Amino acid sequence: MNLKPCTHRVAYYETDQMGIVHHSNYIRWFEEARDEVVREYGIDYRQIEAQGVLMPVVNVACDYKSAAKYGDEVKIYAFPCYFNGIRLRYEYEVRGEDGSLIVTGRSEHCFIDALTRKPLNLKTRMPQYCETLSRLVDRVKGGQE
Repeated sequence: MNLKPCTHRVAYYETDQMGIVHHSNYIRWFEEARDEVVREYGIDYRQIEAQGVLMPVVNVACDYKSAAKYGDEVKIYAFPCYFNGIRLRYEYEVRGEDGSLIVTGRSEHCFIDALTRKPLNLKTRMPQYCETLSRLVDRVKGGQE
């Protein structure tokens, strides 16, 4: 499925002494892309948090294939690939201007109650968001637009 990518121009402060993007920035870019994907489908994290639900990262990984450099324009793709009401998993690709693969990654999140910090099932707490996330994951898995 071709979800709309998040486009990002590499800023100087995101690079290290070698002139390439510091590894930690890719994780930040994953978050940017993740936010844009769900926003595109009508989900706003502020609204979710206002209803007492948080979505912490419980696992994140990044595999480096090549390097982005200052001034490069990259496209970050976030693919929601698994959702069961309690956990949500994304896979990511960061691609260069020429389409070359720079980084792949993945992150896993859970939904928790803001007060108790205990896991909760989005199906019972926020069924409208649960349905939207389920449809989005199904589209990614099915390769549909």
